[in-house]
Amino acid sequence: MSANNALQVSQGFLASVGTQMFRYYEDRIPRSGPVLVVSNHRSFMDAPILMAALERPIRFACHHYMAQVPIMREIVTDLLGCFPLEAREKRQQGFFQQALHLLNSSQVVGVFPEGTKPMVTFTQPDHLGNFQRGFAHLALRATTPGTLSKPVTDLTILPMAIASLEEVNTSAVPLKLLSLFDPSEPLFDQSGWHPLVIYRRVAVLVGRPYWISHQQQMEYQGKQAKKAVRELTHYCQTEIAQLLRQGFY
Repeated sequence: MSANNALQVSQGFLASVGTQMFRYYEDRIPRSGPVLVVSNHRSFMDAPILMAALERPIRFACHHYMAQVPIMREIVTDLLGCFPLEAREKRQQGFFQQALHLLNSSQVVGVFPEGTKPMVTFTQPDHLGNFQRGFAHLALRATTPGTLSKPVTDLTILPMAIASLEEVNTSAVPLKLLSLFDPSEPLFDQSGWHPLVIYRRVAVLVGRPYWISHQQQMEYQGKQAKKAVRELTHYCQTEIAQLLRQGFY
């Protein structure tokens, strides 16, 4: 399925569920060019919510197991256009390769830096977990001359917050069942059920865009690479946390 069809599927899905979406700071949304969307994550609805809010198709990196489970696989890959991460030993390399290819073709890539835990462990709507730093490495590697044969030009990093104002919480499948599809994921080696969060009313707040500076590019090429990665990760996590507080005010 084409990326534009994925946007139509997302919009149609939200309409069929009856989800009310309120969008704030939409003037910050880039209308063209490569974009890396960074967002919090609690529900299977997050991908279609963000696509509908951005009004652009977004290619999301999704967990390895989602491409292994029947029905879920067809939804996330065929309908929504997500690209699943590979098994743990090849995960980082595969993520960089696929995401860089998409960004170089001026597409929008979406990442959920909190990882899998918020999806399989029920959390409160205002909760924000620690961010993994893979997305920051991606952004810096994509834009820094010398790290790639073809750097991505004019990459916008866009933090976005999803604030659930009203939702229904139920259960999907036993977590141990998912371990059959991805035995390497320790979160599946526990009792309990995979939560299913359905938004009824949701606010989507667009953060202040971020662009990699020349100084950060120089740092990433040298001995201060960790500093550049830490700064970008901190910016996105802080921006999303502030937006979440606004969403629940």
